[in-house]
Amino acid sequence: MAGIELYAPREPRHRRTWTAVALILAVVFIILGQTLSMIPAILLGWVDMQGQSQGWGAMAYTLAGFAVIALITIGWVILFERRSIRAIGFNDQGLKRFLRGYGIGLAFLLTVVGLIAALGGYRIEAGGAFTTPNVLGALFPIVVLLIGFIIQGSTEEIVTRGWLMQVIASRHGLGWGIGLSSALFGLLHAGNIKPSPELVVGVANVVLFGVMIGFYAAREGSLWGVCGWHAAWNWLLGLGFGLEVSGQVIQTPPLIIDLADRTGAPWWLTGAAFGPEGSVVTTAVLLLACVVLALRWRSKDYGVVGEAPVVVAEEKAPV
Repeated sequence: MAGIELYAPREPRHRRTWTAVALILAVVFIILGQTLSMIPAILLGWVDMQGQSQGWGAMAYTLAGFAVIALITIGWVILFERRSIRAIGFNDQGLKRFLRGYGIGLAFLLTVVGLIAALGGYRIEAGGAFTTPNVLGALFPIVVLLIGFIIQGSTEEIVTRGWLMQVIASRHGLGWGIGLSSALFGLLHAGNIKPSPELVVGVANVVLFGVMIGFYAAREGSLWGVCGWHAAWNWLLGLGFGLEVSGQVIQTPPLIIDLADRTGAPWWLTGAAFGPEGSVVTTAVLLLACVVLALRWRSKDYGVVGEAPVVVAEEKAPV
C-alpha cells in the first residue's frame, strides 16, 4: 500500500522522521514531558516519587502536566519536520469535530458501563455529586478534572494518532501506521497495575482502542474528533461512575453515581483492578467498532485533505 498523508499535504521542504526513530522519540517525548511536569509537583508534595497523585487537586495538576508532552511533540513537528500543526490533524472544523467526538465517546462509555451493569457486574456504593450536602463543592473538582482530561486525552492523541501514526503511514501505509502506534499505545499502559489477567485484557483493549480511534482519525482526516472521544471516555469513566481509568482511581464523589464491582462478579466482566477497560464487554464493543470503521474506511473515496487522507506515491526511504 502506498504511503498516505493523513491530515495535510507534504511539501518538498518538509522533513519526515524515520519510522524507527519516531517510535523511540514517542517514548522519549512522554518520559521527558512527564519528568519536567512532575518535578515541581514532587517538590511541593502533590505527588510521591512514584508519580502517584495525592488528592484530586494533584490529579488535576498531573493531567494538566501532559501539556508539556504536547508542546514537545508540536515543537518537534514545527522545528525539525518544518510542518504546521495541520500536519498532526489540527485542521478545519475543530470545535464541531471535537464536540461530535466527545459525544460519541460519552455514548461508548455509557454503553460499556450499562452492559456490565445489566450483566450483574456492579453494585451501587453511594450516590453521585448531587446527593452530597455541598453540591457545588462536589461539582467543582469534576469540572476542573474535565479540563484536565481534555488536556491528557488530547496529548495522548497528539503523540500517537496525530504524529506517530501519520509519520509511519506516510511511508508504509495506514495499516502499519495504525498497527505500530496502537501497539506502542498499549505497551505504555502495561505497567498501570500489577501483572494479572485483567491487565492482559486491559492492554489488549487499549490496543484495540488505538486501532478503532486510528480508523476514526484517518477516515475523518482530522485529530479533533479523536481528542474529544478520548477525553470524554476517560472523564466519564473516572468522574461519572467512580470507576478505575486504566487502573487509576480518582478520589472524589462521581457526577452520576458511585459504582463498585459486585461481590463475586468475575474479573473478566468488570475488569477488576483495571476497570471497565479490562472487561470483555469493552473488547466486544471495540471489536464491533473497529469492523464498522474499517468497512467505512474501505468504502471511502480519498483525495481531499481534511475530508479524507491523500494517497501519495510510494517512495524508497529508510525506515
